[in-house]
Amino acid sequence: MNRQQGYAYLYVLFLIALLSISVTAVATVQFYETRRQEEQELLRIGREVRAALLSYRMAGPERAFPRSMQDLLLDQRGPVIRRHLRRNYVDPITRQQEWGLVTQGDQIVGVYSLSLKEPLKQAGFDPEEAEFESASHYSDWKFLAVTVDQPSVQGR
Repeated sequence: MNRQQGYAYLYVLFLIALLSISVTAVATVQFYETRRQEEQELLRIGREVRAALLSYRMAGPERAFPRSMQDLLLDQRGPVIRRHLRRNYVDPITRQQEWGLVTQGDQIVGVYSLSLKEPLKQAGFDPEEAEFESASHYSDWKFLAVTVDQPSVQGR
């Protein structure tokens, strides 16, 4: 191998190393961007479910919360069928249809993700979500329609 080929070989190795570093950096940025989007989606869905729980409660004469998530999709308690929630959402973090339920008695008063991953977002929440700032897992982000003293928390 002559001297010129040796330099070309080193140049190619340098380019491969540089390319590897670039790909790793892009993949890391993409990972965090995807996670941030999933968090935003979780917050949006959680707020929507919270609003649906409140809507369900206000729509009925007994002011009760639903006994199942299906009740939010099809409320037949009155003369007019109401849909407080348009569809069953998939948890954007776990990518499963299953959500944890916060109950009081047999009534659902909140939902949460079943994910044990650590949230990226640690500050800047809405006032009703201030307790999310101390959360160590997404499952600690409980979207409650009421202030709950001692809720019954269950996986669904």
